[in-house]
Amino acid sequence: MKQGTIIICDDNTEILTALGYALEGMFQRIIKLSHPDRLLPTMAAETVDIVLLDMNFQRGVNNGLEGLQWLKTLHERHPDVPVVLLTAYGDVPLAVRALKSGAADFITKPWDNDELIRKLSDVLTTQQEVAPLDEVEQAHIRRAVDRADGNLTVAARMLGVTRQTLYNKLNRK
Repeated sequence: MKQGTIIICDDNTEILTALGYALEGMFQRIIKLSHPDRLLPTMAAETVDIVLLDMNFQRGVNNGLEGLQWLKTLHERHPDVPVVLLTAYGDVPLAVRALKSGAADFITKPWDNDELIRKLSDVLTTQQEVAPLDEVEQAHIRRAVDRADGNLTVAARMLGVTRQTLYNKLNRK
């Protein structure tokens, strides 16, 4: 049975293509992004089950720090969506740092397709555990605020609550 939606984000088009082929039997929908700037708008518009994120963009200029920053941003905005990192073989210490920062797992390049599928499946299985209602509500609110581009009045209207109620719920976290 196919899982839901995965976002693969890597600036190397060959990697995107190879991962797309490797995962086409596992996911109903595969969204391939070549730049992380498209992550938040895409996640605001789509229901995403998991993100596979490269750690090095711009051909390794930032030594993985850009990937860590995106991991932090995704974790803040979408804590309910697990992020699995892609890292070059020599970046394992950086990947360990990323795990401590909230990554669900990491895959080294070059990867083994069976291992890739197993790791993603394990992460999704863990993710299917029932989350506390407060966490689910906060994630839903964050998605609405993202879709409304930060406009609380519009987000409140989308959620069917007053602006004050939304404001109170946001301050409660």
